[in-house]
Amino acid sequence: MRIYAAAAGMVTLLLLLLSLLPGRAQAAESVPPVELTPIQVAPQVYYFQGQAGMASAQNKGFMSNAGFVVTRDGVVVFDALATPALGAAMVRAIARVTAQPVRRVVLSHYHADHFYGLQALKQQGAEIWAHGAGKATLASEFTQTRLAERRVSLAPWVDGATRLLPADRWLEFGKDKQLKFELGGMHFTLLDVGGAHSPEDLMLYVEEAQVLFAGDLFFTGRIPFVGDADSKAWLQALARFPTGPKVVIPGHGPASTTPQADLALTTSYLLYLREQMGKAVADMQTFDEAYQQVDWSRFAQYPAFKEANRINAYGSYLLLERESLGKQ
Repeated sequence: MRIYAAAAGMVTLLLLLLSLLPGRAQAAESVPPVELTPIQVAPQVYYFQGQAGMASAQNKGFMSNAGFVVTRDGVVVFDALATPALGAAMVRAIARVTAQPVRRVVLSHYHADHFYGLQALKQQGAEIWAHGAGKATLASEFTQTRLAERRVSLAPWVDGATRLLPADRWLEFGKDKQLKFELGGMHFTLLDVGGAHSPEDLMLYVEEAQVLFAGDLFFTGRIPFVGDADSKAWLQALARFPTGPKVVIPGHGPASTTPQADLALTTSYLLYLREQMGKAVADMQTFDEAYQQVDWSRFAQYPAFKEANRINAYGSYLLLERESLGKQ
């Protein structure tokens, strides 16, 4: 996600100073261990389901999903959750399922709630794969600002010892936007859907199990975090959503066994944002005026609405402004 706050540098400095206050630099190893229970969705395929809502110290940052696939030659992990402690909990939970080592971690995208646990998995010798566009996201001022903020809002689960790791292999895709690989007799397809929720979105399809790890392009039972994502590209990606999976693991929320039906919430929400904010731009309304006039009741009962909806609407308003000026 890109920054659109002009004072980002000042925010970064303030948050860095806050992160150095007494009690904020507690090492991750000193916090109580977190325990995770994997949910099996197919033979050899499991996931961890985060709580509804936004990341907080109360939920220990556990509000996103991750998963893993056990093969006879090692484990493939998808995403790493939102804190080093959660990453370490993943390692322990996987070890209770299989003696196979974690060979590879595929990262859906470089948003904080999906990759801060990488350092625990890397310590086990895992190789990290991510979309090549993630290199710029990882190096961005926004990513550093987010880390400073999380060292405050998620202390002690994110602290001065939390490191943001790059990929060992930055993936490049051809025109078909797919990369296939095999491990231990299991066949995987990586799908490039970058430019929708983030510049570096990846999905992972497990062919034998017919399970798709969809990252944050697919949300089950909650409002997606849109921010300043390109909703037009997002809708186009959803229109190309694979029809083969029997189970889809979203970035947030429970696994879906009716993927096409469950696409409706994310799709309808994105369409509504575009419709309402596009109308506001066309009518030359200010954002505050438009936001107050829109009837949000259709979506207000869903988890994360209170925390995310205004941010999503504002990002959509700015996007539709750019589109109206031909800058998108």
